[in-house]
Amino acid sequence: MTDTTTEREIVPLYQLMSRVPGGLMLIPLVIGSLLGTFATGFLEMGSFTTALFQESALPLIALLIFATGTQVTLKTSGPVLATAGVVLVCKSIIPATIVILIGQVVGIDGILGISILALLVAVDNSNGGLWLAFTGRYGDKRDRGAYIASALNDGPFFSMLFLGASGLADIPATAMIAAVIPFILGMVVGNLDPQWREILRPTPAIVIPFFALALGTGIDLKAIVAGGIGGAVMGVVVAPITGLFVYLGYKLILRRGYRSGIGFAAGTTAGNAIATPAIVGLADPRFEPYVETATAQVAASVLVTAILAPLIASAVLKREGGLLTEEEIERIDELDLGMTEPKL
Repeated sequence: MTDTTTEREIVPLYQLMSRVPGGLMLIPLVIGSLLGTFATGFLEMGSFTTALFQESALPLIALLIFATGTQVTLKTSGPVLATAGVVLVCKSIIPATIVILIGQVVGIDGILGISILALLVAVDNSNGGLWLAFTGRYGDKRDRGAYIASALNDGPFFSMLFLGASGLADIPATAMIAAVIPFILGMVVGNLDPQWREILRPTPAIVIPFFALALGTGIDLKAIVAGGIGGAVMGVVVAPITGLFVYLGYKLILRRGYRSGIGFAAGTTAGNAIATPAIVGLADPRFEPYVETATAQVAASVLVTAILAPLIASAVLKREGGLLTEEEIERIDELDLGMTEPKL
């Protein structure tokens, strides 16, 4: 006889985390940052402990990217690319253009103690891991597939391009290809064998808390403190403003209606951006005096936007009726997706 009795939780950890908007990603991220700042000895113990809690971010994100690819059929690839294009234009190109225009007026010193270098680096990229974590819970195939935009804007490419360092702005072709291979292979496997698509469907719920914690270990809270008020203010500005651009792209271009709030989840600064000021300083000596402060301020923006962006996105989705249950999102995923979705 099958035992159908539901086992009760001693401590309802999953429910508690789920009650926080984006909690399955945010809470492990914060825990990871605490470990990375105050418990480096634990993270450096070696073996499986280090492998899981410190070094697993990239492999787990790669697995999520592969799993996302399996969910994208030939019928839905067009909307996926359209979504990625809108995210790239609205999150990177438009904000970077605005910052450069501001720089032409005020100079590279920037405003309120925030250099143009720091501001540009904070706005022209997005946290792909956070985007995958948020859309893995609240988005559909189009949104999860739009991580491609983060693969393109991650790193110093846009910063160097917009600052005029064109001689060093080229991203190696192999790096670009390597970023999209897992997604493409996932698409191939999912279209050849739909059973793999079903097997990998639960992947986001499994890997998100683990790679979020590992990402958090790379955020040094001491650097956030060093960034001071300027870095925190920058993060507070970057999250809603750049997120708003993507929200408007979702609303006006993609016609996503009540689900447009997902766009605010793109209002982040990528962890890799912390290294960009130093790279730019090497490419153009004029920015060398700003590198140290800009690095600390960008680090502050990484943490602040990682907290604010999913909170804002969740709030907007809830207000507009787009904060759906996992079952409702699964129904959307099963539809032949066009550029609009039916109201559930």
